[in-house]
Amino acid sequence: METLQIGKTIITWLNGGVTHMDGGAMFGVVPKPLWSKKYALNEKNQIELRTDPLLIQKNGLNILLETGIGSGKLTEKQMRNYGVEEESSVEESLKKLGLTTEDIHYVLMTHMHFDHACGLTKWENGSLTSVFPKAKIMTSSIEWKEMQHPNIRSANTYWKQNWEAVKDQVTTFDSTISILDGLEMHHTGGHSDGHSIVILQDGGETLVHMADLMPTHAHENPLWVLAYDDYPMTSIENKQKWIEFGKQRQAWFTFYHDAVYRGIKWNGKGEIVDKLDRIKHK
Repeated sequence: METLQIGKTIITWLNGGVTHMDGGAMFGVVPKPLWSKKYALNEKNQIELRTDPLLIQKNGLNILLETGIGSGKLTEKQMRNYGVEEESSVEESLKKLGLTTEDIHYVLMTHMHFDHACGLTKWENGSLTSVFPKAKIMTSSIEWKEMQHPNIRSANTYWKQNWEAVKDQVTTFDSTISILDGLEMHHTGGHSDGHSIVILQDGGETLVHMADLMPTHAHENPLWVLAYDDYPMTSIENKQKWIEFGKQRQAWFTFYHDAVYRGIKWNGKGEIVDKLDRIKHK
């Protein structure tokens, strides 16, 4: 498992599974000859997208950022359509670190699309239960409202089986919330109306987790937004704002979906000055 240290805070990537999604949808109006130079694709025009949660260990707390694709949650048709070749093994990843799911204090949900939220619940004795029973689950109030009452478009990704069993654990915020000193969530909208990003600052260092505003390193251009984005102009506006925020602070930009890098530092010219590669296990 790859790790990154920001000040005294340790970030570890867990194994949350993998999907393969249509490359055209993931890059919106960007022509294939451009995006295919920056990110590999398969014969089905799909790109590999990890769904690997980040474990943030700070001030004696265990904080999970996103939850993975889950295990045993998808039908065979869904597995095929979303190109799921590997399901989550988050519990096993935690065990390697000497932890259990009951040791998680917070779960930070940038948004609650199925590929981020399936790992919140699991089947146990014929019913769905919370995977992290002692955790506070944090998400924006807008996201939580739409999760429970999706519209005709979002019903495809906001699933009852991912929220009903954990509803008593959820705490929401409107604009910004400080989880603890130096760790904040900021509502951005864009990808979804309730989408948020995470900012971590410790020891003079900064980490920016853009979530699905910048799902991979190939989305660094503010104009390269997803066809899945509900509000693309809001995505562009917030990408400009927060990418500049990070670059000014020589921040690490971290990823949940990227199959190549766990994190990257860019300079003002968009050149990579530091990177953390994803270790590819056979």
